Amino acid sequence: MEEPRIPKTEEGEAEPQHDQEHAQRVFDIRGIVHLEFAPEGQTVNADFYCNVLRHLREGPELWRVGNWLLHDDNAPSHRALVTHEFLAHNSTITLLHPPYSPDLAPCDFFLFPEMKLQLKGRHFDRVEEIQQESQNILGMLREQDFQHAFEQWQQRWDRCVAAQGNYFEGDAAQT
Repeated sequence: MEEPRIPKTEEGEAEPQHDQEHAQRVFDIRGIVHLEFAPEGQTVNADFYCNVLRHLREGPELWRVGNWLLHDDNAPSHRALVTHEFLAHNSTITLLHPPYSPDLAPCDFFLFPEMKLQLKGRHFDRVEEIQQESQNILGMLREQDFQHAFEQWQQRWDRCVAAQGNYFEGDAAQT
């Protein structure tokens, strides 16, 4: 059976489609802790997300001993009742994410821009090639890159608190 090709736009980026691959990335101040790709055709819904969390709980010692906090964005799979029940049942401490605040999500201001920079203009014929290259890019990030991202995250949270939740724009906003 022939492998499916990933359609490209004229700019060379993959077009969003129903069979687009999704990945759940979990990282801490030291680096990537867990990376899980959704199978072809799988939507990242609450059930899938809870399975990722189950796999994650089987992994890092930090989660098992309880010195981990979970911060995710407001994706529907993260806010679903089944997800909240799973987290409560497993005594998982979570940090709430303010709505409409991608500037407070480390994936949005750190990981995704880094990956886009490395993947820009490249073409892939198979989903597995994209997955492998994504893993390679993530593997090249150093511990100090993740530490810097968490320092930026703290600064962004401080700015948000100083603004008392009011809207502000750009890095010029004062804390």
